[in-house]
Amino acid sequence: MRRHLACLTAAVVLPMSACTSGPTASDMPSASGTETRTAAPTSITSAAVGAPQVTGTVASGLDTPWGIAFLPDGSALVTERNTGRILEIADGAVREVGRVDDTLAQGESGLLGIAVSPTFDTDRFVYLYVTTENDNRILRAAFDGDSLSAPEVILDGIPAGRIHDGGRMVFGPDRMLYVATGEAGERELAQDPDSLGGKILRITGEGEPAPGNPDAASPVFSLGHRNVQGLAFDDRGRLWASEFGQNDVDELNLVTAGANYGWPVVEGAGGSGEFVDPVLTWPVSEASPSGLAWFGGGLWMAGLRGERLWRIGVDEDGSATATDFLAGEYGRLRTVAAAPDGSLWLTTSNRDGRGSPADDDDRILRIEIS
Repeated sequence: MRRHLACLTAAVVLPMSACTSGPTASDMPSASGTETRTAAPTSITSAAVGAPQVTGTVASGLDTPWGIAFLPDGSALVTERNTGRILEIADGAVREVGRVDDTLAQGESGLLGIAVSPTFDTDRFVYLYVTTENDNRILRAAFDGDSLSAPEVILDGIPAGRIHDGGRMVFGPDRMLYVATGEAGERELAQDPDSLGGKILRITGEGEPAPGNPDAASPVFSLGHRNVQGLAFDDRGRLWASEFGQNDVDELNLVTAGANYGWPVVEGAGGSGEFVDPVLTWPVSEASPSGLAWFGGGLWMAGLRGERLWRIGVDEDGSATATDFLAGEYGRLRTVAAAPDGSLWLTTSNRDGRGSPADDDDRILRIEIS
């Protein structure tokens, strides 16, 4: 682990609109239907829930918006995977507040997740997950309301590749930073306890292994993951992760400390007891899940190849039900985030040429639940 400064360029103003994925079966585009399909260790039924309605476009003309994090004042910071830009969206305007020049964007790699410090009002820290020429790494920068400072590397050495870079980050109720990593196409890394690839990490705001980790000297919280791109805590403080499968099924996992989720030995449910089975699975044509958010008493999950938004109700015992919406209407859906105004923000991911819309225009949609 190293700490040093990374390159981040100055801000420029961008106009406001008027109003990734790798070469596996799970990541390629397909037609999508409207029916709910789930497969899991538990019986799954459709949950009654108000339908999400797209009520406007927050921003358009974006290039693969990947991460969204809201500031205490209600404005948002958004990362663009391919450009390395960090955008602020506030009061009807979009502007660039920084750019990570070290970003290596190829395939699924680039500037990925973003998280805002739980003590932002006092420390002004913003955390970024980025692919560089050598690795994936976590950066920390200060945002003064105008621009981001030159970021400090707080954790590096995370395996990187054209595919399976993970990248989602979220602060937990314990104020520790949880980070999803991929195995970068090297399957064996997911089961290697000494590798940071194919894991969920738990670290402090300084990049150190968090107190109470399974191994006090390691940032690894759980292992056996292929490519987690969604993390969310529910209202009981439980951590959920959405994960890309290979050719058969994608997964929703309930994550606990020290647990092993089986990849590459198992894809989906193994049922052996040696590995933790997913709570839900989907055929890869219906999900290829990326973003995950807790909102309105349930989880919401964005699907890339599946081109739909899933609403997942979870019970106290850890069982779950799933219902899909917006199938095929907006192309590939990357990230979903709960906004402070009581809406959901949903990003499209069509600029890579694999989505449905002919205009290939990535945007952030505003959604309300009827």
